[in-house]
Amino acid sequence: MKNIVVLISGSGSNLQAMIDACQSGTIHDTRIAAVISNKADAYGLERARLAGIDTVHLAVSDYSDRDAYDRAMAEKIDAFQPDLVILAGFMRILSHEFVSHYQGRMLNVHPSLLPKYTGLHTHQRAIEAGDKEHGTSVHFVTEELDGGPVILQAKVPVFDNDTVEDVTARVQQQEHRIYPLVANWFLQDRLSMVDEGAVFDGQRLPPHGYAAEE
Repeated sequence: MKNIVVLISGSGSNLQAMIDACQSGTIHDTRIAAVISNKADAYGLERARLAGIDTVHLAVSDYSDRDAYDRAMAEKIDAFQPDLVILAGFMRILSHEFVSHYQGRMLNVHPSLLPKYTGLHTHQRAIEAGDKEHGTSVHFVTEELDGGPVILQAKVPVFDNDTVEDVTARVQQQEHRIYPLVANWFLQDRLSMVDEGAVFDGQRLPPHGYAAEE
């Protein structure tokens, strides 16, 4: 049985997708060992409790700086012996030391077709740019913000009268599908990070990830 630790800051919809995937066997022979949040009122913590998963709240105000916080968080994570660390809406910039410690075994999902629209407000930016296509990317976490090797992307249409809420719902539906899939690839030893690139079934993936359109 392998272990996942999930880091959250909010409602935890991607966490719920991971919980469901572990319970259904979509993610094979794996359990979510713990959910850790920097926000005490994050609804994702309640999702975890309802599923019988250990929860940890680490208040930022209890630590002198980012490095001290991240060291404490790493201690909590390592106590659960994770095979994989999942960022699921964890809204903090991670320190060099923390990222280095989990290099190659930490994943994130970002709501854009990377490398477009790193950072925040991606759906609004796509709408304002007049994009007809938007989406989401699962990638390995590196020190570069939203800049790690892309593993898999999913695209959604953007229609003329779409609101941010419309696009958000469409993108999240795809995130809930592809994020557990990628986690399972990693936990089944089909996916790895080698020389700052993503390798799947022995083949180095192109910049936009698996099955990208040329």
